Amino acid sequence: MKKILGSLLIVSVSLNAYLVYDMYKNYSLPKQVEATKQISEEVIEEVVEVVPKAIVPTPANYTYQLKDSRTGQVIQQYDPINFNDEKVYKQDITKLAKQLATQYDQSMQNVRLDASGQLTGGQKRVVLKEKELMENLQHLTLERFDVNVPIYETTPNVTAEAVQGVNEVVVGTYTTKFNGSDTGRTRNIELSAQAIQNVVLGPGDSFSYNDIVGERTPERGYQPAPEIVEKELVMGIGGGICQTSSTLFNAVDAAGLKTVTRTHHSKEVGYVPAGRDATVSWGGPDYKFMNPQDYPVIIKTVMNKAQGTLTIEVRTAQRYL
Repeated sequence: MKKILGSLLIVSVSLNAYLVYDMYKNYSLPKQVEATKQISEEVIEEVVEVVPKAIVPTPANYTYQLKDSRTGQVIQQYDPINFNDEKVYKQDITKLAKQLATQYDQSMQNVRLDASGQLTGGQKRVVLKEKELMENLQHLTLERFDVNVPIYETTPNVTAEAVQGVNEVVVGTYTTKFNGSDTGRTRNIELSAQAIQNVVLGPGDSFSYNDIVGERTPERGYQPAPEIVEKELVMGIGGGICQTSSTLFNAVDAAGLKTVTRTHHSKEVGYVPAGRDATVSWGGPDYKFMNPQDYPVIIKTVMNKAQGTLTIEVRTAQRYL
């Protein structure tokens, strides 16, 4: 609007200045009128060309409030200054959506069953839908100056009543073998197996191996051991955890649960048949699955170091079958 007022002011000042100057030059009235008419036409042509573009308001001239869809609270204010430049504006809102997603996104932490049969832990999953937010930002209007930021929450779908007897029946199981003399690798398998022990998934709940097991570091007890990287066997912290994830995949598959994300190793492994592996790495490939059943399941791990076996079971209550 400042540009609009500025343009009109320039026109007015220019026209008045010319009239004053004209009078001091002692022009006759007819000449003065004709000259005034001529300059007015020229200035008006210029204004007609420039002013309409400035005088039509667009979202670029206003400030919008981004509001949390869950609470209605203002997250921040946003000035879509590049709204009229489609390419630049798309870059702006893509960056904004990613920044907000980083701020709000939170992985689900599954509930566990402790030794006394009580549910412990658990954390809701929070997701900011970036594409949906960008869609909202691309359709700003001059009638409404708040923008819905779509944030969705999913809590673990497990109750104390539902998990009663959840250990009763094995619905899926798988066993792999390892070399117990390789102490580093054995320790890594043990730690990762302990990390997924007694995790409970209710109907619709999801599971992320990386989120549950966590980062594999020396500080957390993980040892150097052979692992496959780009078809080569190299030493790395946490080597052996993929045997746990691969064993888990086969047990989960046998139980009728739904694999969401799975990646193969770059070369075959010896502990499962070809194509039945699930490689994982921190910050890289993950193994994810969800429970499509209408009843809860629990993950149980049994490691026998003497025999060099790892067994993973998926169990549920007899009344659900």
